[in-house]
Amino acid sequence: MADKVPAKAWVVTFSGTAVNLCLGILYAWSVWAKALINEKMVGQPMTGINEGWHYLSNAQASMPFSICVLVFALFMIPGGRIQDKFGPKVGAITGGLFLAVGCIISGLAKSYAGLIIGFGILGGIGMGIGYAAPTPAALKWFGPHKRGLIAGLVVGGYGGAALYISPLANYLIKNGITYSFVWLGIFFAIVVIIAGSLLAWPEPGYVPPAPPVKVGAAPAAPVGTAIDWAPSEIIGTWQFYALVLMFIGTTQSGLMVIANAAKLMAETAKANPEVAAMAWLLPSFGGAVNALGRVGTGLYSDKIGRSNAYALNCIVSALFLFLTPFIIASGNVFLLFLSLGIAYWQYGGGLALMPSFTADFFGPKNLGMNYGLVFIGWGLGFFMARIAGTIRDIYGSFDYAFYLSGLVLIIAVIISWVTKRPMHAKE
Repeated sequence: MADKVPAKAWVVTFSGTAVNLCLGILYAWSVWAKALINEKMVGQPMTGINEGWHYLSNAQASMPFSICVLVFALFMIPGGRIQDKFGPKVGAITGGLFLAVGCIISGLAKSYAGLIIGFGILGGIGMGIGYAAPTPAALKWFGPHKRGLIAGLVVGGYGGAALYISPLANYLIKNGITYSFVWLGIFFAIVVIIAGSLLAWPEPGYVPPAPPVKVGAAPAAPVGTAIDWAPSEIIGTWQFYALVLMFIGTTQSGLMVIANAAKLMAETAKANPEVAAMAWLLPSFGGAVNALGRVGTGLYSDKIGRSNAYALNCIVSALFLFLTPFIIASGNVFLLFLSLGIAYWQYGGGLALMPSFTADFFGPKNLGMNYGLVFIGWGLGFFMARIAGTIRDIYGSFDYAFYLSGLVLIIAVIISWVTKRPMHAKE
């Protein structure tokens, strides 16, 4: 057993973060949605630098995002299989190139269908295959006592992507929607080839360092299982389905906020046009909090337990979701940042907790495929973003969507309280 984690482990961890910083374009979608939506001119052609494009409704603009989420989740399963069989380099680079091509097609097609095919389908395929590679690879280098932190660091890149993609996209869109998609696609292709090439598994026989034991202290109880469950075994446990439901719960509120962040800020600040014009700030801020929520939640879940961390995040977020309609009506931008910032933190935290839950419950060996199966819950969480767009079109506000989302979070917490690690027949 190694005395300490080798330097290569950290190279793999932060290379995975870099890959996810590209794949996380999903979280900046609201910047493009804001440029595409005009409720009074739906279907009419744009002019000037965006000639060739047509205005969309709220529901239409949510569709590429929702399809991307669903395809992303479905392709996490083959993506996990690719990682487990061929290694993380193949998965990360293949996924990144799918996303890059999807972005370029989205820009050049200048159509709703192009957004569906390019961003929704090809982008989703790329995210699913690419995202399945870095986290399982990094977790193989570390013991269970570090899983929360390492998972948080790797997936933090995906959440943190909006921190730079939102302002960058906002800047590039000034030269046209097409221009923004094409140049980001080229940039992503370059980064994922370089960072993906640095991903690697440990050598056969490598054993991660155990947690330090204080003199005179009893050895710590094992955090997770000592058995590596096969994918065919985990789907026979009720705990697998509980994890999927927990993933749906933690995801749905975050995706709803992410899909509509820029619009929510513009609406809250409508009395102050100068502030409303900087609506891209909220998704950018949200990207930072999303990333910090992954690292922070992963860190304290290693200390207080996964279930306690999950419940803490969801309960606090639910309370603020219930208050958000009143905050928007008040026009208080600071409180909006606070409320939605908590939603971003909770959502990011869930994406650090769920791979850790999966590794604790079912072991690290087959984590790529096993987590790919659990990740179905993330994809199913897209329903709230779609419902929110429809609610907005019907009622003129997102109020009922916030109430419904908060209720789903409370139900997810109850599920987490009754879900304990399954015992394998060999234990």
